Amino acid sequence: MANAAKTIKVEQTGSAIRRHHSQRETLIGLKLNKIGRVTELQDTPAVRGMIAKVQHLVRVVDEK
Repeated sequence: MANAAKTIKVEQTGSAIRRHHSQRETLIGLKLNKIGRVTELQDTPAVRGMIAKVQHLVRVVDEK
């Protein structure tokens, strides 16, 4: 049987202004581009790496 995909909710807490363009693109890849926006993503190593890259701009709200 197929396993239920784990998800993770991420909220943007910091601004992308005056940040390196790669960090801005990472936020866009996480479907975040405004402070306070929350998105639910699949919990994969790639997503975890993206969160680690911009950990000073986001916070993990919920893990399922």
